[in-house]
Amino acid sequence: MRSSPLPRMSRRGRVTIGVLIGVFLLFTLLGWGVNAWTDWLWFDEVHYTQVFTGVLATRLQLFALVGVGLAVIIAGNLWLAYRLRPRLRPHSPEQATLERYRMLLSPRLGTWIALVSAVVGLFAGLSAQSRWGQWLLFRNGGSFGVKDPEFGVDVGFYVFQLPFWRYLLGVAFTAVVLALLGALAVHYLYGGVRLQGVGDRMTNAARAHLSTLVAVFVLLKAVAYVLDQRAMLLEYNEGAKLYGAGYADVNALLPAKEILAWIAVVVAVAIIVFSNAWMRNLVWPGISLALLGVSAVAIGGIYPWAVQTFEVKPSARDKEAPYIQRSIEATRAAYGLTGAKSTAYAANNLVPPASLATDTSVVQNLRLLDPQLVSETYTQLQQVRGFYDFGPKLDIDRYTVDSKTSDYVVGVREINYGKLTPQQSNWINRHTVYTHGYGLVAAPANRICNGLPYFVSGFLGDADKAAQGCASATEEIPAQQPRIYYGERMKADDYAIVGQTGDRHVEFDRPTSTGGEQYYTYTGEGGVKIGSFTRRLLYALKEQESNFLLSENVTKDSKLLYVRNPRDRVEKVAPFLTLDGDPYPAVVNGRILWIVDGYTTAATYPYAERVNLQAETADELTNRGATFQLARENVNYMRNSVKATVDAYDGTVRLYAFDETDPVLKAWNKAFGGDLVLPKDDIPAELSEHFRYPADLFKVQRNLLTRFHVTDPGDFYSGQDFWQVPNVPDAPDSGQKQPPYYLFTQFPEQDGPRFQLTSAVTPNGRQNLAALISGSYVDGQPRLQVLELPDQTRTAGPVQVHQQMTNTNSEIRQQLNWLSSSNQAQVEYGNLLSLPFGDGMLYVEPVYVKSNQQDAYPLLQKVLLSYGDGGSYMVLADNLSDGIKQLVEQGKRAGNGNQPAPGGSPPPTGGTPPTGGTSQPVLTGELAQAAEKVQSAIAEVKAAQTSGDFERYGRALKALDEAMAAFQQAQAAANPSPAASSSGSPPASPPPAPSPSSNG
Repeated sequence: MRSSPLPRMSRRGRVTIGVLIGVFLLFTLLGWGVNAWTDWLWFDEVHYTQVFTGVLATRLQLFALVGVGLAVIIAGNLWLAYRLRPRLRPHSPEQATLERYRMLLSPRLGTWIALVSAVVGLFAGLSAQSRWGQWLLFRNGGSFGVKDPEFGVDVGFYVFQLPFWRYLLGVAFTAVVLALLGALAVHYLYGGVRLQGVGDRMTNAARAHLSTLVAVFVLLKAVAYVLDQRAMLLEYNEGAKLYGAGYADVNALLPAKEILAWIAVVVAVAIIVFSNAWMRNLVWPGISLALLGVSAVAIGGIYPWAVQTFEVKPSARDKEAPYIQRSIEATRAAYGLTGAKSTAYAANNLVPPASLATDTSVVQNLRLLDPQLVSETYTQLQQVRGFYDFGPKLDIDRYTVDSKTSDYVVGVREINYGKLTPQQSNWINRHTVYTHGYGLVAAPANRICNGLPYFVSGFLGDADKAAQGCASATEEIPAQQPRIYYGERMKADDYAIVGQTGDRHVEFDRPTSTGGEQYYTYTGEGGVKIGSFTRRLLYALKEQESNFLLSENVTKDSKLLYVRNPRDRVEKVAPFLTLDGDPYPAVVNGRILWIVDGYTTAATYPYAERVNLQAETADELTNRGATFQLARENVNYMRNSVKATVDAYDGTVRLYAFDETDPVLKAWNKAFGGDLVLPKDDIPAELSEHFRYPADLFKVQRNLLTRFHVTDPGDFYSGQDFWQVPNVPDAPDSGQKQPPYYLFTQFPEQDGPRFQLTSAVTPNGRQNLAALISGSYVDGQPRLQVLELPDQTRTAGPVQVHQQMTNTNSEIRQQLNWLSSSNQAQVEYGNLLSLPFGDGMLYVEPVYVKSNQQDAYPLLQKVLLSYGDGGSYMVLADNLSDGIKQLVEQGKRAGNGNQPAPGGSPPPTGGTPPTGGTSQPVLTGELAQAAEKVQSAIAEVKAAQTSGDFERYGRALKALDEAMAAFQQAQAAANPSPAASSSGSPPASPPPAPSPSSNG
């Protein structure tokens, strides 16, 4: 009995579905249209409409070309399979079952084919339009002028061409596979392919059609083998632990890929011939495919594995040496490390030199203000209103005031909408009254006033200046337009409606010195005009807010300011850039500008090391305030090609080319008309004075230099000379890396002080200092300098120095304990600065104290200083000047033989003085007894550490403090005046207290 076709849907059901589909499309298209229209208005405001039109046109072209192309291929094969159907089908239960489906599809077969093809094309088009960046680089990319070391192909092919070729190959594979599956289904449905019945299981027409598609698939596999040969230079080499083809890849896998490509071509021909021209069956085509599979396993898998296992591994150091050299050279070129200048620095002077007291290039510029800690101080002293905010971290910049250049800690007084009270947070206040912040607040980084910063700019009025005269009488860094409408504290929904009709001012501007409030009306060029009803309706739909239509505060002169975060604005204008996580403000020609560093990146530079930007740039400051965490983007090429600026008042965005030789930047600029990025010559001189070496690029380069400072392949393979970035000195167990720090200082072999980003590194697995890495600009060009210490140096690293300064000296530890005032306050440590000076190392660490009371802020109370190996000479002083004097005095006493270095060897307690070298005096009486108690206390501390008993360890430390204090009293009684000693023998000093980690 013939089965009846599937029942047709009722007219009401079809109408209902049609209405639902129409409503869905209406709201989808409406939302897309509103977003597109408002985006166009925003790009028109910032004068970058070529970016909007360029990206949109490219997306639409790719959507149409790939979507329509794939749809046509699918539809053509489905229609061909239908046309090749057999006219007569044998009677069988299988065909009887399929008849009902044929009756359903045949009357509207064209509609069904079009529907299936349209769905496939839609998804293919949506996938393709996201590849707009690859396509633009493919079309506009040029030459790098550098050839890869294996094939001699320009690097531009790998960066600009290869990614899009591989994508197109993937699209072709998808098209062939879908066409093959669809054609097979149609052939089966209409009897061209049968599973039951007498005779052939496949008609000649169906066999020819399907075998041709299989042959095309195999030919595409041959093309894939050819591209895989190039892509091998990007793969990870397990033998050398580097990226790029190694010995086994080049000598086994590379020829194997070529052989497999030719085998694939032969197999494709064999499939066509055996299936249609000769034997006309699928036995030999199947054998051919099996041969290709076996060849892929044997030639492409087993043979390279055998070469790697039996030839490379036994002598990997020698076999991989040429390929390690390729990776070293490519990595240094791809990340701009080639110009890094490495200089040996002996650091063999362990005694503080007298020149410390008279130095003007290093000591005078030492930064004591920590931008991470003093942000609370800025907020409390310069906030005035609770909704003003400076963020958790401030920035470092340099200014020339009174013909003297020094670095300043700067912050912008912004509106923080999260701190508005409930009364202030209604829609009118949030978006039309509290629209902007006011002023760039700056303080010299090396000047302290009663533990506070000395403010020199950003004043709201006389009433807001810090107490006790800790502020300049006038603005030393004046801004002609101090209002901040665009800032780092702005989020996506923090839009502002500005501009009023008449003389009525409604925007809160700032408090006045008389206790009143001043109001303002925005007069800048920024913002989208929303005075017309159409614009108000448009943005009411976009923001889903009816007040755009109903509020009287939205007038015919109103403008809408949105996308107000400077990083977001640059990202929207230049979506091809990877932006640094820490924009910073600067006063340039009287305007407050946000400066944002933009990077061009790539992931297909042959043989270069691939890194994850998020992992490489993460440290203690990541995600603190406005220091954004970069995306998890894997790259192996990076350049600081663009310096972008955003005007804090009118939002003007400008992109300046900083590295005009970068081929990637040239390609992007060409893709958007050639004038998207302004030439480097257009950078104002005053703006270039505020450019600083970008932090995220420096972190990536620093981390790579911990390995790639080694340029000998054999030494690189052994890894013995690798370095590492130390953890945060005052919290080494946190696992967070020490951030680099900006300093205005002079390093050895530098002509004068530079504003440079600096980081210390230690040997891999150890904590002593290995090198100092700094990045700076010289004549507008980036410079990397590496001061490399000897392998067996005694110089301590940051973690060791901090532990020695805060734990090994009893007097310093007692003072630090006193600062905490029995849990009434907490001690916070600023940046530990490691500075080369006088053939030795100077360490400076500011000590802040913050009360536990509500709204307390840190005060700079002390400065820790050390010189030499980190533990020999150390002081805790009230200020930097006193600390330097004390260090120099310690050095003089040691040079005169009057006093050993603090933390030196324990004093003898009796008997014969030690032989060899300068003899120590024999201790007698109360001094000897006190020294013995110190020795016993030290032994107890070590025993407590070994036992792991923390309660016992605490008691032991307390006893050690008491013993050392008693020793110092006995020493003072025995030697009332060190200068009175004429024998030349130094007075005894207490033994060093053990570090808590000494027995770890």
